[in-house]
Amino acid sequence: MRRVLIATAAGAALLGGATANAATTTTTFQVSATVLKTCSVNATALAFGNYTPAAGAVTGSSTVNVLCTKTTPFTVALNGGTTAGGTIAQRLMANGANTLQYNLFTTNAYATVWGDGTGTSVTQAGAGNGLASAVAYTVYGQLPDNATNQAAVPGAYTDTITVTVTY
Repeated sequence: MRRVLIATAAGAALLGGATANAATTTTTFQVSATVLKTCSVNATALAFGNYTPAAGAVTGSSTVNVLCTKTTPFTVALNGGTTAGGTIAQRLMANGANTLQYNLFTTNAYATVWGDGTGTSVTQAGAGNGLASAVAYTVYGQLPDNATNQAAVPGAYTDTITVTVTY
């Protein structure tokens, strides 16, 4: 019995000694990323509906939603449209060669035309809320009941506006 105890004690001493001689070392490494600024934009259609000449101006609105990375500054510009002869100062819708005047404004007071930033035209500015939360702008449209529009040929008129977000 004595031999078994000695062997067991000797084995334990060898195992304990191996553990006592183990060593460790450590290091660190840096983790990094760069968040790039980005924006996207979408807009709803602006439908004036029916216009009856000499019955008064017709108004409508569209919503422009801008999604930008948090705190990214941006400006929103609207061009003069795709109808030949249309400008920021006087946008036009077309039905073939016929046109109908309208314009787009920054408020429902219909006083400040929303432009593309060239010359003295006005744009809207903002800062991103993060890509999960849009910054919404209302575009106010007005089709005036003026002599030019009162002389318009009956029919459906359209135009296409390009929204540009610069960031």
